[in-house]
Amino acid sequence: MTVAGAPSSTTDPRTAPHHSRTAPSPHLSKEHLMSLRSAHKLGTGLVAGVAVLSLAACTGNTAADDGGTQAGGTSEAEQGSNDEAGDTVVIGFSAPAADHGWMASITESAREAADAYEDVDLRVAEGTNDVNLQISQVETFINDGVDAIVLLPFDGAAMTPVALQAMEAGIPVINVDREFEDPNAARVTVLGDNYGMGVSAGSYICSELGDNPDAVVAEIAGIDSLPLTQDRSQGFEDALGECGLDVDNRVAADFTVEGGERAASNLLQAAPQIDAVWNHDDDQGVGVLAAFENAGRDEFMMVGGAGSANAMRSIQADDSVLKATVVYPSTQGADGIMMARLLVQQKAMGDLVEVEVPREVQLYAPVVTADNVDQFIDTAFES
Repeated sequence: MTVAGAPSSTTDPRTAPHHSRTAPSPHLSKEHLMSLRSAHKLGTGLVAGVAVLSLAACTGNTAADDGGTQAGGTSEAEQGSNDEAGDTVVIGFSAPAADHGWMASITESAREAADAYEDVDLRVAEGTNDVNLQISQVETFINDGVDAIVLLPFDGAAMTPVALQAMEAGIPVINVDREFEDPNAARVTVLGDNYGMGVSAGSYICSELGDNPDAVVAEIAGIDSLPLTQDRSQGFEDALGECGLDVDNRVAADFTVEGGERAASNLLQAAPQIDAVWNHDDDQGVGVLAAFENAGRDEFMMVGGAGSANAMRSIQADDSVLKATVVYPSTQGADGIMMARLLVQQKAMGDLVEVEVPREVQLYAPVVTADNVDQFIDTAFES
């Protein structure tokens, strides 16, 4: 593996799966929850090619014991496993600066995924929040003739033209997390589910607060101007509405510890009584929890967001008001590497009938509690 040479007001500075979600509220049937997500996707034009719980499971393609065949009549045994080494795949990788635990984990997970395959040569550009520098990095990958590019853009719109150049040069681009302006700028897009995060958080709070119509719910958002924050808040509001609750108090932070502490302090001053809080981001949640502790307020439960290892350890220890967190997968970088390898080697995802890699993969936003934290903590990001 080789290394190649203030957040935007429209881009998440950090940006901020895999198993079954927590049981839905008695107020929220599975049909209700699915309809919330489906209606949102249809309303925004976002149609996922497939929802994947774990790409690691789907990229494997081991032979079936019964000699089953895939579409086209080629048996898996004849085709071979997707994990078998093939021709070397040179992948260029570029992402923003690792100024948040989640973003650092994106790049680290990409490295780890590449290290797992002897046929992957990963070339990692230095993380940057300078759009012009990131454009230059991608241009270098194009000139070097890499086989594929995995790109988490600092600014999706600004990176769209150079991604289109790569595609026109015959180099497949895997767009991670922040979408390009033109869908033709990527062969595959790997996304988290921001609206789904809000739905998951809201439905969990509904299940915990039961039939109390007077429950006071608060929300500590990230940067309000960001579409991802707006999507999370909308999902939260929609899910709460299904069980008759509202967001009674809302403040916004900035995905930093300091910002989280300030926002939480303001919230406590405005709300003398709270029953539940959803905080959008576990890194800013460090400051949020500090504010709660300093104020001696613990009459409520809190749900986090993104899924940091720190948050999950606190949930395991049951040592604070934090009782759950909603995952926004930091493994998307690894997923991008796996998809790039499959594309270049002309392999499909082993658990699908289709012989081509999907156009879009949207990852689920599960709720992590003390009951299932062991399933998620190994892939959680350190902050």
